[in-house]
Amino acid sequence: ISPQVVEDGAEEDEEELSGGEEADLRSSSGRGSLLTRRGITLRVLLKDGLVEPGDGVLAIHYLGKNFVGDLLTDGKIRWVETGQIFNSPSAWATHCKRLVNPAKKSGCGWASVRYRGQKLVQYKTTWLHKYQPSADMSLVSEEDEDEEEEEGKTAIQADEKNKNTKPGLNDVMVSRRADRERVPVRYCTLGVRDTTSLGNYNQVCVLQDFHCHLTTSEVVGYLGGRWDTNTQLLTVLRAFPCRTRLADREAASAVEEEICQNLFMRGLSLVGWYHSHPRGPALPSLQDIDSQMDHQLRLQGSNNGFQPCLGVICGPYYHGNQGVASTITPFWVVPPPEQRPNDYGIPVAVEVTYVQDNFLTSDVLNEMMLLVDYYKSAPDLVQFNQYWCPETTIMDKIKGSLSCHAPKDQAYSQILEHVYSQLNSMH
Repeated sequence: ISPQVVEDGAEEDEEELSGGEEADLRSSSGRGSLLTRRGITLRVLLKDGLVEPGDGVLAIHYLGKNFVGDLLTDGKIRWVETGQIFNSPSAWATHCKRLVNPAKKSGCGWASVRYRGQKLVQYKTTWLHKYQPSADMSLVSEEDEDEEEEEGKTAIQADEKNKNTKPGLNDVMVSRRADRERVPVRYCTLGVRDTTSLGNYNQVCVLQDFHCHLTTSEVVGYLGGRWDTNTQLLTVLRAFPCRTRLADREAASAVEEEICQNLFMRGLSLVGWYHSHPRGPALPSLQDIDSQMDHQLRLQGSNNGFQPCLGVICGPYYHGNQGVASTITPFWVVPPPEQRPNDYGIPVAVEVTYVQDNFLTSDVLNEMMLLVDYYKSAPDLVQFNQYWCPETTIMDKIKGSLSCHAPKDQAYSQILEHVYSQLNSMH
């Protein structure tokens, strides 16, 4: 299969031609060429020996994420991670930046892409000095340099924020906020929708919904799955509930290690997290936005490959829900604009594809029983025999909510009834 070639778009033309930059830069070196700034391409720099083709010689650093590219002999760029071919620095930069920030309109490639550590715009300036010394140097790329400066500030601030945050899976567990009022965010302006394939997601939903129903306190867990760099599709395959109190720092490290081992044993990657809003709407609060942004930056910065991070909120006991089913909201956060790095990110609803299974795996059922055992003596255990509404007990509500995700299988129903009987015996 030939690598995908990403053609230059209209956005690149708009980025690289602005104002008086269309003025002719006449050569005084006898070459007889007539070039605008946009005419100085990687092919020109290669031909005149200012740069050389090579593997991994090009790089982009954007919002804490690194992208690496090969410079080909024809002046095109091959993204190392996927093998995609890009016709220009701007096309590659725009593509990479939109993976991290879909609201990004242009890539400002000549200022963003570095060749062996030095910005490409500086090689363009060198070419002008050498072959068109009479050219106005103010035409080189003031706008590009301004944007690169803003991006650099944002990246530095993101890095500093990460340094001040303890890494690991227990970050969410040990830094919770039970004493803070939760303020839902209005979706006044939602960004571009992301598409996520959630294979086995009924099992993921069953387990996380069951976990969130057991206690009146907030719970947290993690999501395991796979990210396909070729199709740009995230598949969530397994939920990993954290059986610990959110403020219990000592237990958090042990839970983190157990989840890491489970991920490794199943050949899965950490692809997201979930938490509950027990009595509130399943909408991200300002603190949820900050937490999600931290996780996105941490996963993206873990290696040279782009890695998405999905956030999920489950609202089991919010009376604004329709019927007995919990509201489950997958989301992620668009980073703030480069020129306003202290702004809150924008929460974006994630469009998902649900893949139904005909049965629940034994490890999911085993995990449910472990949760029952963990919470049976908890002071904040839900009273399942109390009434959720005049004609429905909380136990009936749990059954109704889980049935929305559960496989339509008689054997599964019988096993789940055993789980419910264990819940009833906890009082």
